Amino acid sequence: MMRHLSLPRPSLSRRLARDTSGVAMTEFALALVFMLPIALTGVEVGNLAVTVLRLNQIAMMAADNVARVRATIDENDINEVMTGVRFAGENIKFGDQGRVIVSTVEDNGQTGANAGYKITWQRCFGKKNVTSAYGVAGDGATNSSMATGMGPSTNKIRPVSGSALAFAEVRYTYQPLVGTGFMPTMELSAIQSFTVRDRASQTLTNISNLTDAQRRLCDAAHLSAT
Repeated sequence: MMRHLSLPRPSLSRRLARDTSGVAMTEFALALVFMLPIALTGVEVGNLAVTVLRLNQIAMMAADNVARVRATIDENDINEVMTGVRFAGENIKFGDQGRVIVSTVEDNGQTGANAGYKITWQRCFGKKNVTSAYGVAGDGATNSSMATGMGPSTNKIRPVSGSALAFAEVRYTYQPLVGTGFMPTMELSAIQSFTVRDRASQTLTNISNLTDAQRRLCDAAHLSAT
């Protein structure tokens, strides 16, 4: 009679030691702990770079479009420029988180010690409650407080003789996509300027008789995202 010998079954611990079916998943989970923060930080850095680029484009667009208005400039012209800014900044919620301040700078007409430049008028768009870091409407009109122009102390910008300067300043609160653990909330700014072309008068008219509520004034009562 033949007997069939049965081999002893390996113990559970031995079977588990030889089982490699979950190794790849375990390695991926461990790597993910290190890869995910790096990936999210990369996303935040990329988004910040795009936002900075967009803010500079908004400042450039605002200054250039104001400078392009010929002959005379009216409150309706300013409304059109600011409407363009609103559309250009929709993807970064510029109306809610930012402010663009457009100033017209020209010779103040003074002589001697009071000679310099003045901010003839200033208009704004956006809900961010800030004023220009470089001056407000009326500055320099009767004195030399803006003797070297408008802008940062190390880089003042002045209009060419016989013309004016459209100066746009953008201020914006950057909100990170993922959270402040990867990128902090920060304040961003941009400035751009263009020489006004072929405009006989820099006075801002109001031919359509827009009300104060309809005008793009720069006071706290005109903080609007629309």
